[in-house]
Amino acid sequence: MKIYKNGYIFTEEIEFPYCSNCKRFLPDRFIEGTCPRCYYPRAKGDQCENCGWPLEPSKLINPKCAICGETPQPKTTKHWYFDLPTVSDKIQKYIEENDRLPENAKNFSLGLIREGLKPRPITRDNTWGIPAPFPGAEGKTIYVWVEALLGYVSATIEYFQKIGKPEKWREYWFNHETRTLYFVGKDNIPFHTIILPGLLIASEEDYNLPWTVNSTEFLLFKGQKFSKSQRVGIWIDEALEFYPADYWRYTLIAIRPETRDTNFTWDVFIEKVNSDLNDTLGNFIHRTLTFLTRYFNSKIPQFREMDDYDLKTLENIKKTKLEIEENLKNFRLQNTISTIMSLAHSANKYINDKEPWKTIKTNPENAATTLYVATQLVKALAVFLQPIIPKTTQEIFQVLGMDDFILWDKVEERMAVEHKINKPRLLFKKVSLKEIEKLGFI
Repeated sequence: MKIYKNGYIFTEEIEFPYCSNCKRFLPDRFIEGTCPRCYYPRAKGDQCENCGWPLEPSKLINPKCAICGETPQPKTTKHWYFDLPTVSDKIQKYIEENDRLPENAKNFSLGLIREGLKPRPITRDNTWGIPAPFPGAEGKTIYVWVEALLGYVSATIEYFQKIGKPEKWREYWFNHETRTLYFVGKDNIPFHTIILPGLLIASEEDYNLPWTVNSTEFLLFKGQKFSKSQRVGIWIDEALEFYPADYWRYTLIAIRPETRDTNFTWDVFIEKVNSDLNDTLGNFIHRTLTFLTRYFNSKIPQFREMDDYDLKTLENIKKTKLEIEENLKNFRLQNTISTIMSLAHSANKYINDKEPWKTIKTNPENAATTLYVATQLVKALAVFLQPIIPKTTQEIFQVLGMDDFILWDKVEERMAVEHKINKPRLLFKKVSLKEIEKLGFI
């Protein structure tokens, strides 16, 4: 209503698609046709899923009602529009001056602005939804894109009302030290770089605009885009019924489509679980802790003197921390996993090279040093992996006899000599294609 009172919303009578079979005006998402830009055959009336370009129903080639398949006919109706072009210059300035926006988001958005922004309809002739509050808009509802985007603000307001701090939401939207980050697929770029900033600017209050919009390319399933409406993909309730959440979290971050579309396959899932989690990470942790239990009474052993290899291995924890921080600062989550797994590989190599199963007989002090270093690596790997596989890392900390959560800044702090650990247990279980077939996923 602030945007309305500020003069950024106008009414217009237009011809809008009407399905005589369904006896209703068709919202944009209820119309399908061929995209006039990339010729994708199942583009929606508001946006093409394939190329991400915003559309209008009238621009579709061979439009059809998504409910019954009939060809809709134009029928006159009145709607309320957000006058997006009037704030185009301010949006362009925001985008051009925001060096944190990734190149794909920036270039795509500026391309839309250069083509000329169009007013966006705010109302729809739906029988359900949030009633439009504008004078004369009886029987109209608010189009979801407006309510959903401004929901970022209203959800913050509601949260702080519920915890008894009704004014604290302002720190998040008006304190310019605050950063708001948005993680979206590439088809959601214009909603977060153009329309949301446009709505906030039109309120004529000094809202924080998106600090960055981190957008990925598409994650594909068997070469197609995951889609609820098209029933393409894996449903999360089914996924969690058969495999732990950490298996999915790790795999999806490891293949996150940061620079190009990525195809999810069961072979990839099997490789990430079996090779990365079970054989590399799980194997190192289990070998280290069972050895500690068997030969050192479950206590971190006293060590005498470290050689260069020992010191370099411990130094690698600090180096890995700095690399991860740089990756996370730039939202390179895929690289974060690669960096952590590189440490896990070097940890396996370290223990293989040191051969404590041999030196425990010939040079127990050397074996003690090896196990001291290896246990520090176990703790470090768990801290690094906390955001990615949190349930597993909690289990590791419990075995280590530590808190369920360890602060990032504590990763380099060494576990004390004589600290007692609990009985180790296997963290992961291998999966197989045959097993997946039995579960009915294939």
